[in-house]
Amino acid sequence: MSADVTESMISARGLRKSFGDLEAVKGIDVEVRKGEAFGFLGPNGAGKSSTMRMIASVSPVTSGELRILGMDPATDGPAIRSRLGVCPQEDTLDNELNVFDNLYIYGRYFGIDRATCRDRAHELLEFAQITDKARSKVEDLSGGMKRRLTIARSLINNPDVLLLDEPTTGLDPQARHVLWDQLFRLKQAGVTLVITTHYMDEAEQLCDRLVVMDKGVIAAEGSPRELIDAHSTREVAELRFGVGEHEGLAEKVADLGERVEVLPDRLLVYSDHGEEVVTAVLERGLHPIATLVRRSTLEDVFLRLTGRSLAD
Repeated sequence: MSADVTESMISARGLRKSFGDLEAVKGIDVEVRKGEAFGFLGPNGAGKSSTMRMIASVSPVTSGELRILGMDPATDGPAIRSRLGVCPQEDTLDNELNVFDNLYIYGRYFGIDRATCRDRAHELLEFAQITDKARSKVEDLSGGMKRRLTIARSLINNPDVLLLDEPTTGLDPQARHVLWDQLFRLKQAGVTLVITTHYMDEAEQLCDRLVVMDKGVIAAEGSPRELIDAHSTREVAELRFGVGEHEGLAEKVADLGERVEVLPDRLLVYSDHGEEVVTAVLERGLHPIATLVRRSTLEDVFLRLTGRSLAD
């Protein structure tokens, strides 16, 4: 493979995926470059997993063009799959096998010889920080350990591209940060990462570039910083009033920022100067139960582009 860092690993043009009358992916264009971490950010049902399954060459393209590592999944599926690592949303570990054998036997499926498989399994146990669990049963592992083992298993064939579908769903904050650190190390080692997530902090932490997906289409594309700069203000003032009061109070603070979003439990006032917004609200005789000034995030970008939050 060329050492050109701009080399395209994944290229999609007008990519569509339908299930009967349901069109899950509605003609998207995507370019993933060598060595980058690329994200698909959006809520459940946005079309992220359907896109990932096409990229993984396990689900046929309905229409449009898709090239993975320069190859066509319709004709080169086995060759593509041999160079991909896939970490599915659900753990698919073999509970009948111990931790080491989950890696070793999976490596044998790729035709890797026994000695190399054994060495690789030991390396990956160390990478996943579960060497002391090598002979343990999978069911005895914590959720975070299972997730790390699943990622380790997806690396057994030294893949060029690692696909991660919602990698940290269901994990506690500490386990998520351990996993983020491992993924960052992989990226630094030159592995191209493709990540789907509905966690905006995950996308901000891990992704060089991302697309915001909603209802099967791409609403925006760029780096996390570019998206925030383009679609939000520097800061957000969160104002929490009594139950049911937010809708009626929105117009009373609307002129204090570039825009106001009404959520069921709070008002979001978008401004480059959040503290000034809070001061002005109090000067108007309004008394929020709680206030918070924070920087804008990808969650705010999504709200701006779709009118709803990522958790919807």
